[in-house]
Amino acid sequence: MPSYAQLKEIVDPAHAVLMTVECQQGVVGTDSALPELAKEARSSGALGNVARLVHAAHTGGVQVVHAVAERRPDGRGANRNARLFRAAERLPVQQLSGTTAVRIAPPIEVAEEDFVVRRLHGLSPIAGTDVDALLRNLGCRTLVVTGVSTNVAIPNAVFDAVNLGYTAVVPADAIAGVPAEYTPAVVQNTLALVATVTTTDELLGAWQEPRRSG
Repeated sequence: MPSYAQLKEIVDPAHAVLMTVECQQGVVGTDSALPELAKEARSSGALGNVARLVHAAHTGGVQVVHAVAERRPDGRGANRNARLFRAAERLPVQQLSGTTAVRIAPPIEVAEEDFVVRRLHGLSPIAGTDVDALLRNLGCRTLVVTGVSTNVAIPNAVFDAVNLGYTAVVPADAIAGVPAEYTPAVVQNTLALVATVTTTDELLGAWQEPRRSG
C-alpha cells in the first residue's frame, strides 16, 4: 500500500473519480438476481463501504460515476457469446432498462451531479461505454473502482482503466465477489499488480482531511 501522503496525492479530488460498479438493486439489492453475491456484498461490509465512499465523495468534491449493467426487454444488442450471458437470460430477476432492478441500491446515494452510465452489452463498465470520454473531459487521472463483482466486472474495470492510462485505485474492502475467499486472492494475486490497493478508511481519511491552501 502507498504511504498516506502518496495516497492523498493519488486521490486528490482535483483529478480523481469514484466509480461504483453494478451496485444496482437487481444485483446487490434484497431482490437480487444473484442472491449469493448480494449476500456477500452486504455481509462483508463492501456495500456499506461503497456507500460511505460515495457520501465522502459528495461532500469532498470528488466526482462519482455509477456504472449500471442492463438489457432491453427484447434483448437486442446484448451479448450471447458466453455462458454467463446465456445464464443471465434465465434468471428470475432481469436487469431490464427502466425497472427497479437497474436503480442504484440503498444505502448508496445518487446525487444530482453524479453520472449514471448504462451499458447494454459486454463485461466491462468502461469498454464500449461513455466512461472514458467523460473521465477525460473531467480531467480525471485516477479512477477509484468499487462494487461488484470481483469475479468479472471489477477486474475488467481495473484493466481497462490502466490500459487507457488512468491510475486505478481499489479499496479492497469495498469490492465483493463469490465465494468470499476469492476476493482477497484476486486482490493479492492480480489487482495489486496493476492498481493501488487501499482501504475505505484510508480513502476517507485522504478525502476528509482539510487541505492546505496556498
